[in-house]
Amino acid sequence: MLKNVSYIVVVIFYLLFFMGGSEALCKSSGKPAVLLKKANRCRRALNRSPKKRRYRHNWLRCIRHYEYVYTRYPKSDQAAWAIYRSAGLFTGLYGYSGKSKNLDEAVRLYRRVVDEYREHRLADDAQYRIGEIFYRYKKDPVQAYAEFSKLNKQFPSGDMRSRARKMLEELAITLGKRDKERDERELIVVHDIRHWSAPDYTRVVVDLESPVKYEHHLLKSDPNLKKPRRLYLDLKNAHVTSEIDSPIPIRDGLLQRVRAGQHTRDTVRVVLDIDSIGGYKVFHLHDPFRIVMDVRRPERKEKAPDSTVSLARRPGASAERIVIDPAHGGKDLGCSTRGGIKEKDITLSIAKILAKKMVKDLGCEVFLTRTRDIFRTLEQRTAIANVKKADLFISLHINAHEDKNIYGFETYFLNIATDMRGVMVAARENATSEKNISDLQAILSDLMLNTKIHESSRLAHEVQKGLVVRIKREYGPVKDLGVNQAPFYVLIGAQMPAILVQAGFLTNHMESKRLSSKKYQESVAEGIIRGINSYIKSADEIYKGR
Repeated sequence: MLKNVSYIVVVIFYLLFFMGGSEALCKSSGKPAVLLKKANRCRRALNRSPKKRRYRHNWLRCIRHYEYVYTRYPKSDQAAWAIYRSAGLFTGLYGYSGKSKNLDEAVRLYRRVVDEYREHRLADDAQYRIGEIFYRYKKDPVQAYAEFSKLNKQFPSGDMRSRARKMLEELAITLGKRDKERDERELIVVHDIRHWSAPDYTRVVVDLESPVKYEHHLLKSDPNLKKPRRLYLDLKNAHVTSEIDSPIPIRDGLLQRVRAGQHTRDTVRVVLDIDSIGGYKVFHLHDPFRIVMDVRRPERKEKAPDSTVSLARRPGASAERIVIDPAHGGKDLGCSTRGGIKEKDITLSIAKILAKKMVKDLGCEVFLTRTRDIFRTLEQRTAIANVKKADLFISLHINAHEDKNIYGFETYFLNIATDMRGVMVAARENATSEKNISDLQAILSDLMLNTKIHESSRLAHEVQKGLVVRIKREYGPVKDLGVNQAPFYVLIGAQMPAILVQAGFLTNHMESKRLSSKKYQESVAEGIIRGINSYIKSADEIYKGR
């Protein structure tokens, strides 16, 4: 009887073992629990010792203890704990090794807990740790957000849901800021808004980091909303920084203020609040890209012409106030020679000589766009002439050419270039490409007043003739390169007859030497004055012949 009982016990043991009962027996025997405790002791000893944590083999020893548990007893309760703890050790090891493969292994092990032990109380903890790794270590808030969201969906009753919700709220703020920063990085930045103003004229320039598409509109005043008449400019795919989004007061009797703001996520609106407006022009310049807005007061009605009015004040013949523009300056050297002769220095020297002679010989008031070695933008130079209400605007330059044998004088007025040479000279003086000059020519006709073009052309011809005659008389043969037309930035928007004088080539040895001489500079100044005088006289004859 005893033998039969023993036989039955043995059979039951083998049936349980081969049919999966071994796990239950092991569990009941406490073997996995004993192994898990051993692994836990290794982990706690490691955490207590800063010295041990510095060495990778100490981490791997503890990880192997846990690995033994979950590979030997995969269906035990302790297996989930062993995998979970192993993942934690790999995360800790990353803090010392800095190797991303340790984090990848941690994520893999945590996912194993989630997938294989979904009913275990550690499953939602493991899902939370995955989100934490992506957020805090991998710096991937998008994936972290997805992992924490997964926890809320897959473990609706898990005890980590409240912590996951807090992380989702934090990530929503982080992602919102990141999206905004990314959008701002992708948008073109408005760097600055500049203006020059007088009671009858204001020029506003918007500086951007690169070209944008834009639209401009003029709105009527709205008394009900207490809004004045407004000219606004919408810049597409643009962003304005907080540094310049506050109103800029002007109060010149023409404009009240200029203000800019982020109208929509990708549109900046620049608004000019207007007191009075007669007309306006909007155009853009390149390198760097900027948008120019010229605003004028309504023209006053002139009384009938009086024959006793002085010549200087007669329409088309005014030379009471002249603005001279010495080209380049400051960081902008212009062209230069190996010997250190710089265009910016010669133009300033000639301008000062010319100013003194104009006051003496013409009896007019003279202003210079710069009186020392400072940088002025091309659009600022024109604005100075307009703000000063100049009757004539003379921009002084020295030429350059890759062929050192080229020399002579030439004078330009603003218009569409009729030959490639004009395009090349304009590109160099505008510090831009020939392509941008071609683009500018397409919109130039809308920016120019025909009367000023006609007057500028006559002034250019007279000044060119005066230069050639004066220099030829003292220095012998002179090469007359004639009067040409081209789209020079510095002449765009000038409200008076305006010309650009190229007083020789610095790249030519003979003219470079001459231009360095004060005597020659005086002769150049005298030639320009001779031309202006002829212009005034011809204008007077035209006026009398009306």
